[in-house]
Amino acid sequence: MSVHRIHVFISHSWAYSDHYDTLSGWIFDERWSMGQASLELRDYSVPRHDPIHDAPNSRALQEAIFARISRSHIVIIPTGVYASYSSWIRKEIAGAQGYAKPILAVYPWGQQRSSDLVLGSADRTVGWNKKPLIRAIWELYRA
Repeated sequence: MSVHRIHVFISHSWAYSDHYDTLSGWIFDERWSMGQASLELRDYSVPRHDPIHDAPNSRALQEAIFARISRSHIVIIPTGVYASYSSWIRKEIAGAQGYAKPILAVYPWGQQRSSDLVLGSADRTVGWNKKPLIRAIWELYRA
């Protein structure tokens, strides 16, 4: 069985960190495999509990986030409508596109409205379900 280390960046608005918490738990707290491949999923995000403390200004923070995105294989963005109004999520989308990282959009459970910005930037979309999420991560990683 082969092991594939996949670096994942989950974009989020700290005001809506419950989406990040759920996705992070699904992705990083379980063992996953696809066929004969064992997946070792690693978190390259910037969660609320581990922010980038040494960034003296907005530009330095953006560079630190872009450095994480550049080392990631996949960027995941929940499609909550709040994403359309978040300047940081816009920057993370620009970083993913600049480094040619695939964007996986995830529809949060029960969501009525979605961010056109995220949907228009996504290489793939999935619903709020962990198995299709992991399958999409694997397929985008392999593409």
